[in-house]
Amino acid sequence: MTTNSIGGALSDGIHRLPVRVYYEDTDFSGFVYHASYLRFMERGRTELLRSLAGDQSDLHRDARGLVFVVRKMTLDFLKPARMDDLLDVLTWSSELKGASMHLAQEVRRGDELLMRADVVVACVRDGRAIRLPDSLRHSLTRSSSGPG
Repeated sequence: MTTNSIGGALSDGIHRLPVRVYYEDTDFSGFVYHASYLRFMERGRTELLRSLAGDQSDLHRDARGLVFVVRKMTLDFLKPARMDDLLDVLTWSSELKGASMHLAQEVRRGDELLMRADVVVACVRDGRAIRLPDSLRHSLTRSSSGPG
């Protein structure tokens, strides 16, 4: 298990990032605003990549301008979260293609599934798709099954 108190933990191919819901994450009803989940999941994807490949800024520099962009995202909101809830953002690789990685994500409150997402992230340099770096591909394929 790779652990970082700020960045969560990676175990068996699944990255788990704890997130506390703050007032700023909620709407007038007191529930988490839908766009806040997008921020939570972005942090989860970033911390997964950080745990596998280091800082994205280093990867960007070392790979001559490589960046990751969200190409497609499918969201399923199942139950609401509220202010002060402690959530876990789970992120894992579900499929790898030449220039893209398909990531699955869940937001949970304890054992309760609140939302899930399927995200296609493309690897890009100078506006063009490029093959995922072999080192990242290897790290992502070590374990690509989600929570059981």
